[in-house]
Amino acid sequence: MNEGHPVQALWCDPADGVVARIVRVLAERQAHAARTMVLVPYAQLMGVAQAMWARCGSPGFVPRFETTRNWARSAGGFVPSGYDIAFDMARDLVTAQGLLSQTGFGAERFALAGRVVELAYQLALLAAAVAPEERGSTWAERAAGVADAGSESEWFRIESALIRIAVAWAANASYATDVLLREPARAQIDVLIVLEGFQTDPLTQTLCGLWGERAVRLSLVPAIAPLAQSAAHVAIDPEDEAELAAACALRHLAEGRSPVALVATDRALTRRIGARLKGQGVTAQDETGWKLSTTRAAAMLMSALRACAHDAGSDQVLDWLKSGDDGDALAVQGLESRLRREGVRDWSAWCAQAAHSEKPQDVALMPFTNEIEARRAPMARARPLAEWLVALRELLEAAGQWEPLEADLAGGKVISALWLDAGAHGDDEAFPGGRHTLSEFTAWVRDVLEDASFVPPVNGEIPQVIVLPLHQLLGRAFGAIVIPGCDDRRLPASPEPPGNWSAAQRLELGLPSREALEAAQRAAWNAALCNPWCELLWRSADASGEPVRPSPLVQGLELDHALAFTDDPRTRREVPVRPTLYPTPSGALLPLRNVSTSVYEDLRRCPYRFFALRQLGLRSADELDAEVDKRDFGNWLHAVLGHFHETLQQTPTGDAGERLRFIEDAAVRATREYGLSDAEFLPFAAAWPAVRDGYLDWLAGHEAAGAVFVESEPWKEQPLGALQLVGRLDRIDRMPDGQPFVIDYKTESSAVTKERVKEPTEDTQLAFYAALVADDTLRAAYVNVGEKSSGTQTVEQPVVVQARDALVAGILDDFRRIAEGTPLPPLGEGTVCEHCTARGLCRKDFWSDDAGAAVLQGSTP
Repeated sequence: MNEGHPVQALWCDPADGVVARIVRVLAERQAHAARTMVLVPYAQLMGVAQAMWARCGSPGFVPRFETTRNWARSAGGFVPSGYDIAFDMARDLVTAQGLLSQTGFGAERFALAGRVVELAYQLALLAAAVAPEERGSTWAERAAGVADAGSESEWFRIESALIRIAVAWAANASYATDVLLREPARAQIDVLIVLEGFQTDPLTQTLCGLWGERAVRLSLVPAIAPLAQSAAHVAIDPEDEAELAAACALRHLAEGRSPVALVATDRALTRRIGARLKGQGVTAQDETGWKLSTTRAAAMLMSALRACAHDAGSDQVLDWLKSGDDGDALAVQGLESRLRREGVRDWSAWCAQAAHSEKPQDVALMPFTNEIEARRAPMARARPLAEWLVALRELLEAAGQWEPLEADLAGGKVISALWLDAGAHGDDEAFPGGRHTLSEFTAWVRDVLEDASFVPPVNGEIPQVIVLPLHQLLGRAFGAIVIPGCDDRRLPASPEPPGNWSAAQRLELGLPSREALEAAQRAAWNAALCNPWCELLWRSADASGEPVRPSPLVQGLELDHALAFTDDPRTRREVPVRPTLYPTPSGALLPLRNVSTSVYEDLRRCPYRFFALRQLGLRSADELDAEVDKRDFGNWLHAVLGHFHETLQQTPTGDAGERLRFIEDAAVRATREYGLSDAEFLPFAAAWPAVRDGYLDWLAGHEAAGAVFVESEPWKEQPLGALQLVGRLDRIDRMPDGQPFVIDYKTESSAVTKERVKEPTEDTQLAFYAALVADDTLRAAYVNVGEKSSGTQTVEQPVVVQARDALVAGILDDFRRIAEGTPLPPLGEGTVCEHCTARGLCRKDFWSDDAGAAVLQGSTP
C-alpha cells in the first residue's frame, strides 16, 4: 500500500489510526487481545483489518476480527428447523405458503408467499437484534401495531394481514445470531469493539448494550475532507460510458495503480465494462455478483420448465431442445425448419398436425415428436414439492442437460439453490407448502433463482479490478476508483427505502429512514472522493435517446467547482477509409430450374435480392410468436374460400341459407387448421360477417354471368425452355365460352388492386398465372374481398394474353442474360428496400457516393 494513501492513515496513524485506538483500548482496560472481539461492518474488511494489525499493531496475540454472522457461525452451528426463517428462498417460500394456508389464504398462497417472505426478511433483521425471550412478546406486539393503518381499504386489509403473518413468523423464529445474545458468548469475550460504518446495525447496537462498559465503538468513516477536485467524464450513451469506464481502469493499471475499484451502480453497465476488461486480459473480481436467474444455467433450466407447460409455444420447446447437448442435431434442425415453415406457434397444435399428417416430412418427425412428448408428459400432474425436485432432475437427465449443469460453475449454484442434489431436500415433511401444479412449481423456481446471486471465482489470481458497491469502499485501499453511472437514476442522493413501509411505520419498527439512507449515501460518496485517484462518469442520454441528468451528488461537486473534466482516456487510432463497394455479383454458376411468380417478382424488383434470396437460398428465420396480422387474415380467408367452394362443388345448392352454413363451416375448419384461439381470431371475427356477406353477394352475380367453379388452389407446372414455371393458383373457373377464368384473391384496398392492372407489363402476378395455364386464350382477374361497403369486386386484366406473352419473352431473355454472366446489382427503390431481408447483404446504406452506376447502366436484366 502507498504510505501516503488516506486509508493507510485511517488504519495506521500513530495517534488517531484505528489500530492505535484499539491498542489503547486494550491497554486502558488491561484486556487480553485473544479475548477481544472486533466487529467489522462487512466480511471483506476482516482480511484488511488483520493485515493492518500485522502492519502496525502490537506484537503478540491478535484480536479476533469478525462480522456478527461469522462470529455466530464459529460460536455454534445453527440449523434452521420448523418455521425458522432460513434466509434460503427455496425453503422460506414454502414455509410462507404453509403460514398463509393456516391463516385463511390457502387459495392465494402461491401468489402472496413472495410478499410475505419479503416482509419477513426486512423484519428478521430487527427481530434478530431482540433477545429471544422478548422477541415473541414485547417486540411482536409493538411490530404488529404497524399493520393497523389503512385497514379501511381492501388492499390495505390484505397488506395488514400479510404484515401480521410476517411479524408472527419473525417473532417466533430462531436465528443463527441468537447465540451471541446469551451469557456464554459474553463470558468468552472481555472487550467488544465495534467498528462502525456508514449505517448503524440493530444487532451490534444490542450487543453493545449487553456488553455495557466492556463495549467500545470506533468509527471507520474517514474524517478528512475530499480532494479539491475529482476527474469527470461525460459519455454520450450507455455503450460510450462502458468504453470510457473500461479505458479509465486500463489507464490506471498501465500507470501502476492497482487494484482498481469499479463501483457497481448499474448491473447491466457493470457487465458491459467487465466484458471489455476481460477482452483486454484484465483479471476482475466481482464482489456483488449478479442474479442467478440471469445465468445461462438458470436459463437452460427455466426453458425446460416452460417447455413442459400444457400451453407451451413451439418457440419455448425449441429453446429447450437447443439448450441441450443435442441442440444442433439434425432432428432438432429439421423440427425447427418445419415449424417455422408451417408457422405453428403452439406445440400442441404441431403434435395434432403431425399425428394426422400424411406428408413425408411430418411422418419423419413423428418419432422425435413422440420422444419429446414422452419427456414432457410426466411433468403434467400436480405433486408435492419434494417429488417435483426429483421430476425436474429426471427431466434434465433425460434431455442430457444435467451433466452440463453440474459441470458449470453457475449450474452448481443453481443445483444448490433449488435443492436438486440427491437427498439434499430431506423428506416430504420439510416442505409445508403442499402440492404444486407445474405453473406453481415454475413460479417457485423462478423466485428462488431471482433471489440468489452468483459470484464468479477468480481462480486464485490476484485481481486487478474489483467490482463492489459504493459502501464497501470503506476502509479499503485502492490504487484508483472508477465510478460509472453517476446520473440521477443510478446514483440518487436519497436512495429509495426498501419495502412499502410508510415513514411512520419505519420509525415505529426501527427501520432506517430516508434521511438515514441519504446520510449514509453521502458519507460513502465523500469517502470515495478521498481517494487520490477517483474518476466519475455519467451519460448525457440513455439508449433510447432520452436525456439523463447528472446525480445530485455530482451537481453538488459542480457547484463547488470540484470537478475537473479530463481528456478522453481512450487511445485514438486512425482507420483507413474503406468505402463499401457497389455489389455486382454474377449468378451464372447458380442456375435455377423452377421459377415461381415470387421468384421472378424478386428479379424484376431488385436483381441483387433475387441473387441473395433465390440463387444463394438465403432466408431469415420466421418468427413463431408473431402477432396475427393482415397477412394472416389473407391466408385464413384463402383457406375458408377454398373449403367453401370445394363443399359447394360436391353439394351444389343455390339456397342462400345453405351457402351461409357451408361458408361458416369452412371458417370453423380453417380456424382449427391454423390453430387460432378465440382471442387471436377476434380481429377476424369482427370483420368476418361483412366480408362473408359481401362475398356471397358477389358470388351470386359472378355465377349469374355463367362462371362455373373448377378447382381451388391447384398446383401448376409449365415447361419453358430450360426453365419450368411453377405456382399455386387461388382458383380457376370456366366461362360459358369454355375459356378458363383465373382468379387471385386480394384482401388489400380496392384502390391498390385497381392500380395493379393499369400497366399490364408491370403486373407480374396475373400474367405469370396465365402462363401457367395451358390454354392459349383465357381471362384473369383479381377478386378484391373487402369488408367495406363496396364489398367484393372483380378487377379484371383485359389484355392478360398480351401481358402473358410479353412476360414469357421477358423471362427467357432475363435468364439467358443471367446465364451469360450479366451482373445482378441492387436496383430496388422505395418500399422494395424498406422490408427487404437482403438489405444487410447489399449494404445499401453504406455505399460510397461514387458507386459505379455508370458502369452498370444497361447491363442488368
